[in-house]
This record gives sequence, C-alpha cells and structure tokens, in this order.
Amino acid sequence: MRNALPILRTVERSALVLIFLTMVGLYFVNVVVRATGSPLATSLGWIEEAVRLMNLYLVFLAIGYALEIGRHVAVDTWRERIAAATRLPVRRIIDAVGFLFALYVVWLSWKMTLFVFGSGQRSPTLGLQMGWIYVAPMVGFGLLALRYLLSLLGLIDRTPSREPDEA
Repeated sequence: MRNALPILRTVERSALVLIFLTMVGLYFVNVVVRATGSPLATSLGWIEEAVRLMNLYLVFLAIGYALEIGRHVAVDTWRERIAAATRLPVRRIIDAVGFLFALYVVWLSWKMTLFVFGSGQRSPTLGLQMGWIYVAPMVGFGLLALRYLLSLLGLIDRTPSREPDEA
C-alpha cells in the first residue's frame, strides 16, 4: 500500500493541475474571443459549461489530497485540549467518523449517479450525460474515505506540517 500512495498522489496532483490549467486556458480563449467581437463567440458557448464541470471535478478530486496534507479546516487547539482533558483518542474518532461519513456520501452519490444516468438527461451545450456530474463527488469522497482509513490505520500522518511563520 505504501508504494501505491506516491503514485496516487502524483496522479491526483497531475490531474488537478491539468484540470486547472485547462480551465484557465478555455476561459482565456473565451474572454479573448468575446472581447474581440469575433464571430466565433457564438460557437464557443460550451466553454462556460465545460469549465463549470471541470471546477466540480477539481474541487471533489482535491478533498482527499487536501486531507492527507493537512489542509482541511480544523480547530487544532480545541481538538488537542479535548484529547488532553478526556484522554480520548480524538484523532482516531475523527478519522473513524470521517471514514464512515465519506463512505455514506459515496453510497449516496452512487445511487444518484445511477438514477441520473438512467434518466437520460443531457447537458444543454456539451450534450454530456448529466450523470457525470454525480461521478465527481463519488470519486472525491471515495478518495477522502481512503485517506481517513489510512490515517485511522496509522499509515499516513495527516497532521499539517508546522512551517515557521514568515514575517
């Protein structure tokens, strides 16, 4: 498993960078074409929908990676005080609850994905089946569940690295 994690991280980072750069490039082209008054502007109406879809994937694909590198929002001092006062394994409890919640969202997303694919709905400008929208949270929360499980098992340390504050 430890050998697969660096590969997963590289694939995630590469996908996120590729999606983001594609979004920027498409929006740049869209703005330039519209600003110049080019007749191409009417044929590029699909760009806005494509960028919205990419943004959705960007957000959901990043949640597992963000958890692993300690970039999720957390109240560290509160969590540490509770752990010290109660002697409870608060981090493990958070990992277990996070894992179960992420699995629940994967299950809900799976059901919704099947339902929407079955309905035959298509996006207006791209003509894409709308079920692809629900694949994003399913994959993203699957990656999040994996990270919570790895943290629960002690295979990753998701504590944010403490970098010195820059003045």
